[in-house]
Amino acid sequence: MRAPKLKKGRRAAPQTVSARLSPHVTLEADANGQIIASFNGIAVELGTFSLRAAARAADLRIGMLLASFASGRRKSDKEIDLLVRRLARRGLLEYCLQGSRNNEDHVVVEPQVADYWPQTPQLGNADVLVLSRFAYIRRRGNEMVLESPLAGALFRISNPKIAAAIATLSKPRQIKWLRRLDGFPGVEFLALLVDCQILFNADAASNRGLRLAEGDDNLVLWDFHDLLFHARSTEGRHANPLGGVGLYAGMVHPLPAVRPCWPGKKISLSAFSTASSQALSPFAKLMHGRHSSRSFDNLRPLTLPELSRFLESTARVLSSWNSSVELDDGGPPVEYTVRPYPSAGASYELELYLAVDRCEGLARGFYHYDAGGHALMPISTRAHEFEALLMAAQFAMDAPAAPQVLITITARFGRVSWKYSSLAYALILKDVGVLTQTLYLMATDMGLGGCAIGKTNIDLFAKMTGIEFHVEGPVGQFALGRDSTSATSA
Repeated sequence: MRAPKLKKGRRAAPQTVSARLSPHVTLEADANGQIIASFNGIAVELGTFSLRAAARAADLRIGMLLASFASGRRKSDKEIDLLVRRLARRGLLEYCLQGSRNNEDHVVVEPQVADYWPQTPQLGNADVLVLSRFAYIRRRGNEMVLESPLAGALFRISNPKIAAAIATLSKPRQIKWLRRLDGFPGVEFLALLVDCQILFNADAASNRGLRLAEGDDNLVLWDFHDLLFHARSTEGRHANPLGGVGLYAGMVHPLPAVRPCWPGKKISLSAFSTASSQALSPFAKLMHGRHSSRSFDNLRPLTLPELSRFLESTARVLSSWNSSVELDDGGPPVEYTVRPYPSAGASYELELYLAVDRCEGLARGFYHYDAGGHALMPISTRAHEFEALLMAAQFAMDAPAAPQVLITITARFGRVSWKYSSLAYALILKDVGVLTQTLYLMATDMGLGGCAIGKTNIDLFAKMTGIEFHVEGPVGQFALGRDSTSATSA
């Protein structure tokens, strides 16, 4: 399934939605009209604008109605539109819907993906709306937050009446029914929620279960908690801090590396330990020699024959067969394979995609490993997205250069969730751990360097492949190349 294409043209700008700078962002214009955004010690140049546009840009601190410059009738309107969209692409804006009486924010829209832009599809009184089963409301600070892993933005709700009105949409309701509520949030707000897939149009007369009615059959296989964990524990579809940021360093002491012993009499096993490293089995030596390599020798890059041997030994399909699934009401025949590593229920849902920076005998580019045919299939990608993938891996490893080969491990989620339902994502992550260790051991056996990478960008992968993030998406990464340093502990 292809990812949704960007909408062509522009819809009419929302009439009550304002764009404003996120609280941590400031704008400055120099004497030449260059506007600079500053945040967290970072300065980003946004371009040169006229004095009139620069003066109007100051209103972004308090908020500018999108409709006030969307027409582009004046030169400064076009400039402001350009400036606002540049800010939006960098995630430096939020959007607000204000009350008509006191101009207080009733709802603030916080983008969660870099290309979010408020859209308001046309809705009529007869339309029937219902909450997505992936939508949820939670407390954050003193406010309520409405969000979904499917949404490009979250909605910070200050008015409790609006939150109560949204809660009534646990059942399908016509908009004309909603209009009678004291906390009716307005059609434009409802349209923003529909655009973010927090609400969807439902046929009140339909006999189909609401689980199947959200417009994408691939979502049927996802449980709420699994899709939420997938979207929030990876990069690309949320704006939360991610990685080794040490959020709780000043609040909680770090746990010791080795757990304190339980009380009681200790039974020492030292007498049974291997006397010397020479007595270790080849496999034990391989296990002891495993380590993470973050620096690779680009004067002696990995070769295509080595890459072939590595993939064949770790991920190639060795055999296949068909078998019926034993379910209470019977089940259809299912295809199974055998590969070099174990997998939950022999699902083998994991796929390998290779971003090749340097490999002797193989052109630089993006490839899918066909495990059944033991072949690499080139995938055409935009140059800036390919570079962003490699740069992100380099940054995550704190490495001096990009890995020679970056392996992105993806999951075809439905392969596991079709059978295992609420266990699916937990099983997938266990499989990722098993495959990662397999990759480590093979790299060590071949005298190569490898390094597991803890974070992946599911939105970037979706853009590169055209596959929606909930159909197949990254669940792990592994850098591979010729180690340029002596072995160091991971």
